Amino acid sequence: MAKTALVVGASGIVGSATARLLVEQGWKVHGLARRPTAQAGVEPVAADLLNAHATAEALRDLDPDAVFITTWLRQDSEAENIRVNGAMVRNLLDGLPKPNRPRHVALVTGLKHYLGPFEAYGKGTLPQTPFREEQGRLDVENFYYAQEDEVFAAAARDGFTWSVHRPHTVIGLAVGNAMNMGTTLAVYATLCRETGRPFTFPGSAAQWAGLTDMTDAGQLARHLLWATETEAAHDEAFNVVNGDVFRWQWMWGRIAQWFGLEPALFDGVVRPLERQMVDDAPLWRRIAEREGLAEFDLNRLASPWHTDADLGRPIEVVTDMSKSRRLGFTAYQPTDDAFFALFERLRADRLIP
Repeated sequence: MAKTALVVGASGIVGSATARLLVEQGWKVHGLARRPTAQAGVEPVAADLLNAHATAEALRDLDPDAVFITTWLRQDSEAENIRVNGAMVRNLLDGLPKPNRPRHVALVTGLKHYLGPFEAYGKGTLPQTPFREEQGRLDVENFYYAQEDEVFAAAARDGFTWSVHRPHTVIGLAVGNAMNMGTTLAVYATLCRETGRPFTFPGSAAQWAGLTDMTDAGQLARHLLWATETEAAHDEAFNVVNGDVFRWQWMWGRIAQWFGLEPALFDGVVRPLERQMVDDAPLWRRIAEREGLAEFDLNRLASPWHTDADLGRPIEVVTDMSKSRRLGFTAYQPTDDAFFALFERLRADRLIP
């Protein structure tokens, strides 16, 4: 009998990749979102997780073997992030019928567990890199901690196992996503090619020259499924990245080459994409109309604020995956290939020319 999964945030970068992998592996998949999109093999579940009663109603007939929480809502302050995103996890887990068989809940957070929230991103005293799971929480408010605590409390109450997954910046396909570096860079490169503007690295000298890593959405989906199906991985928190490391001074040239561009020389000056692209919405609409693209709204494709936050860090950020490796997770994904695969999908789906 096929196992049943509930993917929360199924229309997002991580959720859609996870749902697709589960379908391929023979799972029966329910995909929850406020406004579900059509996905092959996925049964849509429409629910607003901020409405506890409506969430319980939407979930009352579901008894999933595994729940994958891949969603969050950005707010104007970290206090609001904690209130809203903690409530979403709490309403979800309270709304599910109590499990009548073993259940696993996998929560996706990220490296802000170590770096701090956007209000204090990469500031103050930070743990040494590579980041390791045994490094404790920072002494700051952080909505990731609130989400974890809701999972831990519900697990103690209802008896399910859990895992926490901390990716670095995720590369994957989703329209309307709040944190989408791959598509943002594809749109930026397209605009530079259109206008002849220099393809300028927007971030810090530390990011340009330092080592870093990233997480492909497919790699993260494989990690989520592995932890769900591996007893030794239950009730554990994990970092999850592609397995390679690179410097942006190399990757920037690789991305430029894919788009037929010459990368601009980096002079050490931070030039945020949010500022560079502030007036580009009308230009993107003209490109989309001329090329017959599927999305005319630049803001539904690009999230320059998030790319600026990642590429503007003043410190080198690399991530240790020894914990997963020791327990048997050996999947590997070259990051340049992950970017190129995304760009090809964007072009095939008529999201970039």
